Amino acid sequence: MHLQVADQLPRPSKDPKGLADIGKWMCAADLVHTIHGAEQQSQAQMQQQGVTVETSRDMHDAALAAMIFSHLPPVRLSCIRSLVGPAYAGPCLHPDCKEPSCEGNRLSIMSESPLLMRISLPHHKNARKWGKAVIEFDVPSDLAQLLHTYLGAPRKALLEHHLLIGDACPYVFMDMHGRGFVAAAVLTLYWQKWLVSRGGVPMNPSMCRQVFVDERQSDSATAGPSNQGAAMVMGHSVKQWDKWYDMQYHPRLAQNAVDGMQSWRAAMLQSHTLAAPDLTLSAALHCGHVLVSDSEESQYQSCCSDSDSDIDIELD
Repeated sequence: MHLQVADQLPRPSKDPKGLADIGKWMCAADLVHTIHGAEQQSQAQMQQQGVTVETSRDMHDAALAAMIFSHLPPVRLSCIRSLVGPAYAGPCLHPDCKEPSCEGNRLSIMSESPLLMRISLPHHKNARKWGKAVIEFDVPSDLAQLLHTYLGAPRKALLEHHLLIGDACPYVFMDMHGRGFVAAAVLTLYWQKWLVSRGGVPMNPSMCRQVFVDERQSDSATAGPSNQGAAMVMGHSVKQWDKWYDMQYHPRLAQNAVDGMQSWRAAMLQSHTLAAPDLTLSAALHCGHVLVSDSEESQYQSCCSDSDSDIDIELD
């Protein structure tokens, strides 16, 4: 019963300012800056200290964060969690997959020189709705270089540290025990702890999608990808941005409409004739009603109508 009641109650309104006030929101620029700093630091530490468990974990975390936000339109977390590496040669690991030739959600190395990596995501939320269309794209060069470095000696060092010699863990990213992020909650806690350690807030990683859409739909959006293309990489459509991800959709449209009304009003005033309007009452021309006199001797006339058909009521 309580679930049925909950479905009928309006959900509390959320907006970036309110979430920021309670420490659950970072703007797009702050997130990009935080992740970029982690990338640079992990690479510098690897050069200075060599491949250790600590430097390898830092590079893993930087690569994971860069996959969640910054270099790509925010890919669904389920796709990131299920992403297998280039070395994996086994069958598709998706539990519902029945395609014998499917290789699953995969990160592939297409070329070593020049470095070219590709991500293919046959298993995403709207795969069936899209007629099994695969989300596929080449990885940007900076992210590809970071992933390529991590997938070498650093990843091997992590596997050996967790006594998983070789490629026993098929997934690109792994938790603190050397296992894939099979459960969404595990990745959420992992991301939140990492983000706080970098000076951020314990924001849910799925909120990165709202952060991205909020920036792209704002009046001050920076030049970037097309909305349609970005939405496709995210695994949905621009219409879903308005419905689920753009938390300022309604207030922004309302404010833009009010702001636009001022130019509309100015245009109306400008187009108004300078001559004073003729306010003389005229039978049949003023309102279509017959002007009647209360008495034959009265000097005043009024437009009278008691008919319901003459009453125009606008219901809100």
